Amino acid sequence: MDEDSAVYSFEATIEGKTIVADLQEKKQAHKTYDDAIHLGRQAFLLEENEDSSDVFTCSVGNLPPSQVTEVTIKYVQELPVEADGAVRFVLPSILNPRYTATGRDHNLSVTASRPLVPIGDIPYTLSLSAHFQSAYGIAKIVSNCDISPVEYTTEDKTAAKVSLGEGHKFDRDVELLTYYTEVYRPFVAVEVGLSPELVAPGSFMSDPVVMLSLFPNFLNPQEEVTMGEFIFLMDQSGSMSCPMRSELGAPQRIESAKETLILLLKSLPLGCYFNIFGFGSHFASFFTESIEYTQESMEEAVKKVTEMRAVFGGTEILLPLMKIYSTGKTERPRQVFIFTDGEVGNTRDVIKEVGKNAHNHRCFTFGIGEGASTSLIKGMARAGGGVYDFITGKDRMQSKVLRAMKCALQPSVTDVSITWDLPPGLEASVLSKVPTAIFQGQRSILYSQLKGNMVGYTCIHHCNLSVLNILRISYEQQLRPLLQPQPMKAPTVHRLAAKSLISKLEYGADVDPEEVEKRILETSLQSGVISSLTAFVAVIKETKVPVDGPPVRLDLPVGLCLGAAAPL
Repeated sequence: MDEDSAVYSFEATIEGKTIVADLQEKKQAHKTYDDAIHLGRQAFLLEENEDSSDVFTCSVGNLPPSQVTEVTIKYVQELPVEADGAVRFVLPSILNPRYTATGRDHNLSVTASRPLVPIGDIPYTLSLSAHFQSAYGIAKIVSNCDISPVEYTTEDKTAAKVSLGEGHKFDRDVELLTYYTEVYRPFVAVEVGLSPELVAPGSFMSDPVVMLSLFPNFLNPQEEVTMGEFIFLMDQSGSMSCPMRSELGAPQRIESAKETLILLLKSLPLGCYFNIFGFGSHFASFFTESIEYTQESMEEAVKKVTEMRAVFGGTEILLPLMKIYSTGKTERPRQVFIFTDGEVGNTRDVIKEVGKNAHNHRCFTFGIGEGASTSLIKGMARAGGGVYDFITGKDRMQSKVLRAMKCALQPSVTDVSITWDLPPGLEASVLSKVPTAIFQGQRSILYSQLKGNMVGYTCIHHCNLSVLNILRISYEQQLRPLLQPQPMKAPTVHRLAAKSLISKLEYGADVDPEEVEKRILETSLQSGVISSLTAFVAVIKETKVPVDGPPVRLDLPVGLCLGAAAPL
């Protein structure tokens, strides 16, 4: 699933009976599951992978022969806004094999034992119905798959639905792009807490939560970073020779990455410095150190880029990053661009390394091809104060590249603060990581929790977002909520806020690991949103007939793009 998915429910249905799983501390959940299996009971376990938070494993145990079970996973997710204004939803179908770096246990990789079949031999189909809603109206919905014509379910076109064509082979990521009429409009959503009858006072779900969606529009023109240094990292591992997508004749990932890089090279400002690294199991740079950008040096670099091939073995990003961070002239603003299909097995280590060096290296990332790890691509960009994007074809490639370069040329943000004008007796506690970089016209989402005396509370007054950048230009935006707090049907904003807080804690500084772990567990268990330290487990204790014999493992085959290499 996407890195931003807040998974909050896991259910199993057998013979018409539905069992809702409990969220438990992960070690306890494993013990509950293992004990049930050994007793011959039916049990279900859902957990997040320890190395990458966009990969989940579902274990279904002790099913008698010919018995059918249905599992249901529910999640909510922030949807990104594309460079052309589309809101993008993706249902991933491809989980690329994660490369296991030298010195790491290959058997620990979640993808090590998964059976792979050619895309055309996938033995299952997908049914999908999607419903869309917006207070401002829906202009159009497009997809990379065959979908039904858009059916508006309200006269003012604020609600619509589409569905996949019947018998859809789940052989590619399902992408839905929705164009809303006022997608760039900032707003505040306020969601009240659950009643004391449902949750304990003072718990995460008991207080109101505020969601701020911001699109800063700086009134003062900002000078560009012309004398900075631009460093490009191109993934040349073997998996980059795979097709971008499952369609016949699709280009190799390396070819699309090269095309993206060349667009960026031709957009650099004269007078800056730049260098290009290729990486895989080893890495190499075009120049011994960054050189000045001129017409001649650009043409030389473009020629070298066209000659790059996916022949560097496995995918190891950490070592070239450490090399870059430890060398060069850091007095120049440094912008690091990374192009990769994201097939790494040490995602958390890479993101932490980027975060440690974010004070003088901003990081911009491009996920190349279907199946690129959203955890890695988004995580590096967020930790490094940059932006990310996913390249799955030529459509909209140029707008994505130009957006990334436009952001890279903006000055670094050095101070961000949020102030509130609240009713007496209320105070706001920011749950999200306050962004280290805010770019012109780029959306930022922040969550805050309201604490204090709620008597007579009707509405938030103002929220001011203040930004001070290196050019000492100040930006302030006042917001009034468009939504009055109402009794919730589902605590969507609370769940998204919990996911945001958990991510901040998991990738934050190692100040007090025990205290961080305690808060992650507390937030996860109180909100019902899964984390790296928790898991969903369900046990059916009324098994009618004990299962005879040892359990048999059955792995669901997944599609493999031709040319993809298994992890080494």
